[in-house]
Amino acid sequence: MSAKVTLTITEGKLSGRQYIFDSRTSCIIGRASDCNIKLPDDKNHSTISRYHCLLDINPPDIRIRDFGSRNGTYVNNKKIGQRQDNQAPDEAANEIFPEFDLKDNDEIKLSNTVFNVSIESQPEEIKIKNFFPATIDFDKNPTEAPNLLEYIKKFLGLAKAGNSNLLAIKGYDIIQILGKGGFGEVYLAQHNHSQKFIALKVMLPQVAASEYAVNLFLRETENIKVLRHPHVVNLIDYGYSEGIFFFTMEYCQGGTVEDLMRQQQGKLPIDIATAIILQVLDGLEYSHNVEIPYVKLRDGNFGKGKGLVHRDLKPGNIFLTYQDGKITAKIGDYGLSKAFDFAGLSGQTRTGSRVGTPVFIPRQQVLEFKYAKPEVDIWAAAASLYYMLTGCFPRDFTGNDIFLAVLRNKPIPIRDRDPNIPQKLAEIIDLALVEEPEIHFKSAKAFKQALLNVL
Repeated sequence: MSAKVTLTITEGKLSGRQYIFDSRTSCIIGRASDCNIKLPDDKNHSTISRYHCLLDINPPDIRIRDFGSRNGTYVNNKKIGQRQDNQAPDEAANEIFPEFDLKDNDEIKLSNTVFNVSIESQPEEIKIKNFFPATIDFDKNPTEAPNLLEYIKKFLGLAKAGNSNLLAIKGYDIIQILGKGGFGEVYLAQHNHSQKFIALKVMLPQVAASEYAVNLFLRETENIKVLRHPHVVNLIDYGYSEGIFFFTMEYCQGGTVEDLMRQQQGKLPIDIATAIILQVLDGLEYSHNVEIPYVKLRDGNFGKGKGLVHRDLKPGNIFLTYQDGKITAKIGDYGLSKAFDFAGLSGQTRTGSRVGTPVFIPRQQVLEFKYAKPEVDIWAAAASLYYMLTGCFPRDFTGNDIFLAVLRNKPIPIRDRDPNIPQKLAEIIDLALVEEPEIHFKSAKAFKQALLNVL
């Protein structure tokens, strides 16, 4: 799909300046030196905050988020993030998610600086909101989530009949549901002949799934499928039929690290937490360096590339298996949700879910999501270890906006949370959470070795 978003400053000191976005990215507007669109730090712009607002862009979609600025962000002369008289009160939406979906020719005003929004896209690729595939009964209330289990049972029957799009689930029976997410559900399934258990993930697009979007997502899925490592949850196979995606994945019977922490009253002993994170670092080292088949090259074509960045590593995405009393940790959700969102199948841009889980990401990931490098995963691994040991997030999340807290609030030294953490281990964890002017550890291998040196 050929789509781009152009911001043009039409009023203010920088009038005439343009900013063009033709791929998925985030952009921060403000006076701080590391903003993507940096406005002058002078008296003419003194009412604009250092970090004023964030643009979440996936052409042709664009969403703006005010960072709780003192003087506000205006779209078409209306202040965003404020409840209108005809809206029901919703504290979470108003105070934590002050966002607004932008349209072509909208105007953004920050003090005396005005941006015009131009959105260009091919008409056949415009997505339809609140779409349900043909398998969903349109006579039912469209605001109710479809009963995916009904459709899975139907497709299991079609798979037995030889539907080539459903080979991924041929020969499996559903045992029970494991969980629900924003775009679908995960089930425990068992193969009829081998009796082997797998996790069956079902993803339902929230928009009309164009052929382009489906192909883009399946291409990204091919990249994920190449990941084969003891500490990465393996994607076994996938299929697509009548608007629904199916994925069979390795089943981890031990749940997630988050589940384990709940069982252990909120935090883990040092020996267990470090054993888990050392395995996670092995998985990251592999994933950051593996050859992958489809990467967009500088000339616009696709070819082989190196490495995948997770961008949302956290205790809830670290899965566990047990064998002979030993824990094996595996990195899960390695890109499916990100690729689903990237292909536009999730609907409008989704600030937060796209850039990662804010409590486990470094500031670089908010500032430069498009160019996120492997070290953002290393930082997240350190943040996860910090959380496993203390039950606390590395930062204090105070103020009007959780993303602004990521930009402003530095990680708290871990011994300030728990003075019982050994000094040398604390020093390595604190070092791994250094993010200004850059993240300290650039590779999973380097962080792992530093941990081994003090354990």
